[in-house]
Amino acid sequence: MRFDDRFLEELKSRLRPSDVIGKSVKLRRQGREYAGLSPFTKEKSPSFFVNDDKGFYHCFSSGKHGDIISFLQETERLTFSEAIERLASEAGMALPEPDARAAQDDRKRQGLGDWMALAATWFEAELRRPVGQAARAYLERRGLPEGEWSRFHIGFAPNNRTGLKDYLIAKGAQPGDLIEAGVLIAPEDGGAPYDRFRDRIIFPITDTCGKVVSFGGRAMDPAARAKYLNGPETSLFHKGRLLYGLYEARKILHAAQAAVPTDNNPLVVVEGYMDVIACQRAGVAAVAAMGTAMTEEQMEVLWRLHPEPTLCFDGDKAGQRAASRAMDRALPLLKPGRSFRFSLVTGGKDPDDVLREQGPAALRSQLAATTPFVEQLFSRERDLEPLDTPERKAGLKQRLRAAAATIADKDLAQAYRDDLLGRLDALFPRAAFTPNDGGYGGGRPFVPRGQWRDGKRLPPDPGIRGVARAQIGERINPFHAAIALAAIDHPGWARPYDEAIERVGFGDPRLRPLARELFEALVDDMHDDAPFRDILARKGLGPQIAEVERVAQADAPFLKSGMEPHQARALWSACYEAVIEVANAEQALEALRHEPVTAGTLTATRDLRTRITVLQRRISNLEFWRGES
Repeated sequence: MRFDDRFLEELKSRLRPSDVIGKSVKLRRQGREYAGLSPFTKEKSPSFFVNDDKGFYHCFSSGKHGDIISFLQETERLTFSEAIERLASEAGMALPEPDARAAQDDRKRQGLGDWMALAATWFEAELRRPVGQAARAYLERRGLPEGEWSRFHIGFAPNNRTGLKDYLIAKGAQPGDLIEAGVLIAPEDGGAPYDRFRDRIIFPITDTCGKVVSFGGRAMDPAARAKYLNGPETSLFHKGRLLYGLYEARKILHAAQAAVPTDNNPLVVVEGYMDVIACQRAGVAAVAAMGTAMTEEQMEVLWRLHPEPTLCFDGDKAGQRAASRAMDRALPLLKPGRSFRFSLVTGGKDPDDVLREQGPAALRSQLAATTPFVEQLFSRERDLEPLDTPERKAGLKQRLRAAAATIADKDLAQAYRDDLLGRLDALFPRAAFTPNDGGYGGGRPFVPRGQWRDGKRLPPDPGIRGVARAQIGERINPFHAAIALAAIDHPGWARPYDEAIERVGFGDPRLRPLARELFEALVDDMHDDAPFRDILARKGLGPQIAEVERVAQADAPFLKSGMEPHQARALWSACYEAVIEVANAEQALEALRHEPVTAGTLTATRDLRTRITVLQRRISNLEFWRGES
């Protein structure tokens, strides 16, 4: 139901925030405000304030701010509509009347809901009758004692074609309504409808308000075609929106939040009905997607309850496929403060097994051992194929960059790209090298992009932003400065070399921060003629670009406006490929230093040194500018 602004303002005007919030937070008047301990964080001194005149609350310890509607959403995990309904009841206001068609549909759903509730009661009763003996024994073997059956409203559908149908029709139900509700099946040949669930343990599926909207059934017959059977899509039940166990999970979260206000209380997504029940029995809020891949709508529901729900899928291939599908669907939706974590119950067990064999403490402990989304994503891509060839390593890098690019939030996408590629650098560390003084030089070892070394993240490189202008220009070769300046002004030239710009830079370590920012702009799919100077200047590199422009000699041919564009681009490419060749040779030379000394390695070392010397001399003498080969 939609609520117009007039109704919402009237609702808030009838209720004082201090009265509503004071039911769950002990408030003391301080001047024109009320103060109390934060319901969102654990604190000893009050930092939570409520202002009736302005109609809002503000929590200084958590930064949360809002009105009475958002307060109920935050503290009791209610949806917007549920919070409105609660407050309207307190204010004595009738909810807006929907239109006639909507009212008729609502009455229809209400009637179907009544029949579903009655069906759930019948299933529960059947479990305790003689016909449910085998089902009771099964539940006992699964470690679910009789005392817990009522809590989760577990029932049993006997192996009778019309048992539920006969009961509900005797109560006044119409077969058509029961078909619409999903508990009866209408044969295609026009025969009499019959019960959908037969010889199955029944798990009621509820909506966010705890009302039964469908059922799931676990077959007692090992030879049954479907081990688990869910009700169909109906006007009450939308499988892609609901999660099994959500109503109970929300209560567990609310109780935990009231006891210890923190976001560390977990919300776990598991695979099966019994796994949900096991987690909830252990005091862990848990839900399940009922045998289907998680949908975007279900993810939005989860994020309203928790900033980082934990996905706990089975360790078999089916479970891993489910985790992979969830990652692919979640990636575009990730935002700061909205992600997932992953947990794998050890020993090939599922949560139900762990609770039964090791107890609730062991289950809570294993579910608390989680992996961040980015780490799980990297592991998935890394394990996709052996990384025994350069082509496969390059393929991994492409997959990592493509995965990060699917994140809609640009800042988070860049953070993921940096993290993933940093993990890749740590997986295959490149040998560090120290360039010689000649035109290439500087003496600072090459640091892989992402700031990782030996599997550890390094402190941020202060980079060119922290270097004085005179120091930037000091001893830097005009050759390198001109290449960098041309790449900034002609990103279309630089784009084919984006990986080299990321790995090598522009031949001088002092230009590396500039190269890093240019690479980030290139991979953001800008147009070839985009004003990259403006983009880099906004990142604080304007003074450094000006200094590089000063150092670069005006007689660099590819910087002159009179040169034909295709000739300028070809000459710049030849110059930059010389820089790349020097870097590759330096790395190869460093690698040879760790090889056993043989005639072959001595020859290769001599050849590399000669090649590096020749290239550096030609760079220093600006021979490449004259097109000399």
